[in-house]
Amino acid sequence: MKKSLYLLALIILVAASYNAAAQSKNDTLVLRNDEWGKMYRSGFRELNIPSSGSLMQGFMYTPNGGGKHPLLIMLHGFPGNERNLDLAQLARARGWNVLYFDYRGSWGSQGKFSFKNCVEDVVNVVAYCKKNAAYFNTDTTNITLFGHSMGGWICLKALTYLPEVKKGFALSTWDIYADVKQLGGDMAKLEKANGKYFVLNATTRELFQPVIDDPDYFNLRVIAPRLAGKQVVMLDEHHLNKGVADAITAANKVSFDYQVWATDHGFSNTRVSMMKKVLAFIGPR
Repeated sequence: MKKSLYLLALIILVAASYNAAAQSKNDTLVLRNDEWGKMYRSGFRELNIPSSGSLMQGFMYTPNGGGKHPLLIMLHGFPGNERNLDLAQLARARGWNVLYFDYRGSWGSQGKFSFKNCVEDVVNVVAYCKKNAAYFNTDTTNITLFGHSMGGWICLKALTYLPEVKKGFALSTWDIYADVKQLGGDMAKLEKANGKYFVLNATTRELFQPVIDDPDYFNLRVIAPRLAGKQVVMLDEHHLNKGVADAITAANKVSFDYQVWATDHGFSNTRVSMMKKVLAFIGPR
C-alpha cells in the first residue's frame, strides 16, 4: 500500500514538474525583422472567402521565401475578442502561411452565424486554400488548425470532416455540449452565461437549440473515435475538459497531448510558453 502511494505521489510530482517546466517564467522568444529579398517578400493579403453562398472576411500572413509554405488556420472564439495574432505573426516569421477569418455572421462576414455553420466554414476555407494553393504558395499536404475557446471545439469537430488535415491544436476548448447540459437547456441562463451583445446575427435560442436537438453532434466525447488518426493537442487552464481528453486518449493511439496550465482563459501570463508549445507542435517549415 505504501509503495503504491509512493508511486502515485511520484507520478503527480513528475506531472506537476512537467507542466511547470512547460510554462516556465524564464521562457523567451527571439524575433527579428525580415530582410526582404527581391522576390517572395513577406506580406499581408486581405481575403473574401466563399462559404455556402456568403463571403467571409479574412486575411493571410505570407512569409519570406519561395517554394511552398505550410498553412496554419486560426479559429477564433465566441465572439472572437482574443484573436491570438501574436502567434500568427510568429508562425509567419517561421515560414508559415497563416490564415485568419471570421465565421459567417460574425465581425462583418456575410451569412448566418451558427456553431454548425462555423464547422462548415472551416471545411470551406480548406477547400478555398487548396483551390488557390499556387497563388498563395501553399503546401496543402501540411495544414494545421489552431482554435481557441469555441474555436477549440470547432478545431476538433472540423478535423473529423477533413481527412487531409492531420493536426489540430485546441486551446482552452469550450465544451458547448457540457455547458448546455449543465444549464438544462434553460435559454435565460444560457443568455446570461454567454452574453447577448455579441456581434452575431443569431438569438440565444437559434444558437443553442441545435445543441439540445442534436446532442451527439456537439458532444466531443462522441466524436473522439474519429480523431484516432490525428495529431492533437489540448491545452487548458482548467480540468473541466478531462472527460473529453480521456475519451480522445482512449481512441487516439497516434498522437494526443493534454495539459492543464495555471493561467486564465486567454493564457495571459503564459503567452510565450504557449507560443513555443504551438511552434514545437506544428514543426519547422
